Amino acid sequence: MPPLLEVRDLHTEFRTGAGVVRAVDGVSYTVDPGETVAVVGESGSGKSVGALSILRLIPDPPGRVVGGEVIFAGRDIMKLSDAEMREVRGGEIGMVFQEPMTSLNPVLSIGRQITEMIEQHRGTPRAAAEKRAEELLGLVGIADAKRRLKQYPHQLSGGMRQRVMIAIALACEPKLIIADEPTTALDVTIQAQILELMQRLTHRLGVALIVITHNLGIVARYAHRVNVMYAGRIVESGPAAAIYHNPHHPYTMALLKSVPRLDRPRQARLDPIEGQPPDLTRLDKGCAFRARCRFAIEACALSAPRLEPVGAPGQLAACFRSHELSPEMPTGAGRAA
Repeated sequence: MPPLLEVRDLHTEFRTGAGVVRAVDGVSYTVDPGETVAVVGESGSGKSVGALSILRLIPDPPGRVVGGEVIFAGRDIMKLSDAEMREVRGGEIGMVFQEPMTSLNPVLSIGRQITEMIEQHRGTPRAAAEKRAEELLGLVGIADAKRRLKQYPHQLSGGMRQRVMIAIALACEPKLIIADEPTTALDVTIQAQILELMQRLTHRLGVALIVITHNLGIVARYAHRVNVMYAGRIVESGPAAAIYHNPHHPYTMALLKSVPRLDRPRQARLDPIEGQPPDLTRLDKGCAFRARCRFAIEACALSAPRLEPVGAPGQLAACFRSHELSPEMPTGAGRAA
């Protein structure tokens, strides 16, 4: 079966006064029907820009998709007209944005924001759309749906607003949902509820899901495959279990070691990633992570490594030393450049 989504060598740039920012620099990956794929990385790694590029929501100017293909359900959506793309957004690909309070319209009722989507993409009469909206709120776990439909975003809690965003994304029965940091502004209890909800709904409805996150706990529990991004590129990719238990890129290893774990001894200290993400206007031909990498060698300054097979089947890493690195190596080992 062909993949539902295939991103091929995607490039997105922003032209600024300081220079050209290559926010997405040659990203390629696939999403199969019904699969959950996580995109992981620090802020500024290109995760959200990559998702907005797929939906052609990059503001122009200053941003622009300058290369690559995005094949969705057999069509290159980079070549669709604006009108055709509006049918894809919401109709075939749903989006759950990072902060629902800024994504929902404050002057429209919750019900109107859901029915508008259904009427626009399905041509459904208003009465039938309102009935569907009530069903959707029940589906995402909001009680007393008829009353909630008449309320406005500011009258709902953060968790309920995020559930409304999920309902809007599901309204037209899309084949794919992109969730951009869907739990960032929520406390840990509500985070777990939202993630469990999304997992149940995608399994029940057969919807593919891209989860953009910096939370590696989401990777371990919810994703089938993972793409780890740094400086606009995918530096490691593979099955979630392989990435979590046997990473082969120093950045992935550093991300995992900087997260608190309940199964570690209480006295074990966190091992933060030293330094700052690079200035994307000043990247050279070498590996972008080498200035922060404890395993860097001279070759890392000469060229950027390509993704190559390593470890488990389907696992790829872009590191000259990926075959010799393992999570058990001492964190201070081997810096040579």
